[in-house]
Amino acid sequence: MITAETIYYQEGNLDRFLGFSPEQLPIVLQIGGSNLENIAKATKLADAYGYDEITFNCGCPSPRVVGHGCFGVRLMLDPKFVGEAMLVIAANTGVPVTVKCRIDVDDRDSYNELCDFIYKVSSSSPVKHFIIHSRKTLLNGSSIPPLKSGYYYILLHDFPDLKFTVNGGINTIEEVNAARSAGAYGVMLGRAAFYNPWQTLVLVDSLVYGDAPSGITRRTVLEVFQVHGDSVLEIHGNNGPNIRDVFKSVLNLFHSEPGNAIWKRNVDATFHECGTVKSLLEETLGAIPDWVLDSPVAKP
Repeated sequence: MITAETIYYQEGNLDRFLGFSPEQLPIVLQIGGSNLENIAKATKLADAYGYDEITFNCGCPSPRVVGHGCFGVRLMLDPKFVGEAMLVIAANTGVPVTVKCRIDVDDRDSYNELCDFIYKVSSSSPVKHFIIHSRKTLLNGSSIPPLKSGYYYILLHDFPDLKFTVNGGINTIEEVNAARSAGAYGVMLGRAAFYNPWQTLVLVDSLVYGDAPSGITRRTVLEVFQVHGDSVLEIHGNNGPNIRDVFKSVLNLFHSEPGNAIWKRNVDATFHECGTVKSLLEETLGAIPDWVLDSPVAKP
């Protein structure tokens, strides 16, 4: 998520926050905020970058966001404002607009209250697609409430003219396909894709979309990533992400494999010495056996 204020007040440095390479397409921009004027200006600025979709964050539980920022999941308490925000976002872009939300907030966790939010937002704005995290939020952060995935599947029946993507508690490709078989328009993976990207993401094309297996290996992934990562570092220099930020997305590529723990320790110790992804991999990749690097992913 990028706040509308960040986009608006960083107009002279937008590539740092909004830039992406063609290899990342299709790509969605998620905006957060509670000021309609800033949301409108930020959307207009972001639209020039060619995102495939813009989604409005009504699900972030961070104390900084829901407290001082007064947006994120707190906006589920104000569906009228969310509808207004979606109107100004849609007016400043030509791509689809969506809402990412929870099932509700604090003691507001009945199915009827969730339906009220969905109905008011969809009937007062162009939004026809909601990404539902099937867990409510406690604003005081005292505990993590249980998932209520059943709410999501009832929405599919009660709002047949809308599209719903499910998020939360889905960790495997088998669970992705089970959700799709049960009627989910889309499935969003978060932690599973970050902590075990190889077993989670490499099989998506073949086991979810029906493409022929690619036979890709982790060595190939890192070769392509090295070119991408170093181009990001070169383009943005000191005004962009550092090498630790760039490398974060592949740090768990060898989850549960021989040499993984040593490799991650070596990477962490080498960050301050290396200025490029290429040099970082040259210094550390020896901890991973060749057969791990060169084996395609095994089907579950």
